[in-house]
Amino acid sequence: MSDFPSSKFERGKIIAKTGIKVGTNYAQRYIKKKVGADSGTDKDFHTNNAKEVFKEFSKLRGTALKIAQGMSMDQGFLPEEFAEVMSQAQYSVPPINKALVRTIIKRELGDYPENLFAKFESEAFAAASIGQVHRAELKNGKKVAVKIQYPNVRETINSDMAVARTLAKRIIKKGQDIDPYFNEIRTTLMEETDYKHEGSQIDQFQKRFGSDEIIIPEWIQEYSTERVLCMSFVEGRHLGEFLKENPSQEERNHFGQLIWNFFHEEIRVGGYVHADTHPGNFLFTYDGKLGVIDFGCVKLFPDEFFTNYLKLLPTHLANDQGAIRNLYIKLDVINPESKTQDREEEYYNFARNYGIMFSKPYKYNTFDFSDPKFDEEIRHFTKEAPLSNELRGSKHFLYTSRVHTGLYSILIKLGAQIDTTGAKDILSELLDMEFESFNEPVAVV
Repeated sequence: MSDFPSSKFERGKIIAKTGIKVGTNYAQRYIKKKVGADSGTDKDFHTNNAKEVFKEFSKLRGTALKIAQGMSMDQGFLPEEFAEVMSQAQYSVPPINKALVRTIIKRELGDYPENLFAKFESEAFAAASIGQVHRAELKNGKKVAVKIQYPNVRETINSDMAVARTLAKRIIKKGQDIDPYFNEIRTTLMEETDYKHEGSQIDQFQKRFGSDEIIIPEWIQEYSTERVLCMSFVEGRHLGEFLKENPSQEERNHFGQLIWNFFHEEIRVGGYVHADTHPGNFLFTYDGKLGVIDFGCVKLFPDEFFTNYLKLLPTHLANDQGAIRNLYIKLDVINPESKTQDREEEYYNFARNYGIMFSKPYKYNTFDFSDPKFDEEIRHFTKEAPLSNELRGSKHFLYTSRVHTGLYSILIKLGAQIDTTGAKDILSELLDMEFESFNEPVAVV
């Protein structure tokens, strides 16, 4: 087996082996607990299993590590220890060797890095699911970051999606069309492996959102190809490093507000949305600015879908059940033609209660994401979601949910207190719908 297995058989074998091993571990622990023969802690057990999954997925990289990134943003479905371990998939994957780096750059840019750049650090300072990043300096003195795509990543997408589709067809209710969901994921992953596409998105986002507060790198096109991406270097630290500095509440609020404002400014401006909202894609600079990086996963949502999605916020806050039900039908959350209306009503009630909770930050003029009750509510609803083999909701929920829940996850970890008035003004103007206004912040208990 190669260092970077790309065939459906090789990758499927590793995935199956990992699943069986971790599943066996949990089954054995369950039995030991029943007979009183287990003395280990839950935290250590979950952490060790998460490390096992991460180790095997790191061999696969690509789509497998994208799954790990998703686990790192989990809000209650998996043990908390999984989220902690899988956060490594955002920027701390074991890098490829130096010789391979030189070979890739020579093939893509026509010469070795030491000849192309004034300086090039052979040790990667960040490595994630699709590529790793090196510090370098152009011959004109400009400091840059050079992202190099791992070998075979694009080829693995088809094999991974084929394995996932085969498994899904065994689980999903017969008669349901899974292709739109899989096509959406596959298309997005293919775009993420095209660094020229990412470079053009960096260029567009820099022009639209770059400011005194938001730092977006500059695309260096002459040193970029589909598999090598060169951009100006953004100095800063990730969320985990920032929190280790024991920042003040004022600093937490400041950066949290910048992230919140960036998300809603995207909505105001319209067009493509940065759809990979996880801590690895934000940098907190030392002079108080927010760096936004990694524009491989950007989405342009259909106007009708995105408008209806945003309308869920004020509609849930008003608890207008008729309007909520109508939006759920438009967004394919519930089916009024279904023969099992009891089941549809179960989904409606769950989704409505979850939506009311999820809309809560927009209810107040200030919202405290450090409130443990809010975090507990999110985790509760994730765990209590109705189990089903049915697909629910538009395919576009795959990424709107990822963006919005990712935003909340970062703000919860920051423990930030957010002024929501500007965001509500933006949404009210776009939707021509008023938000109920409350002046009291959420009480921290």
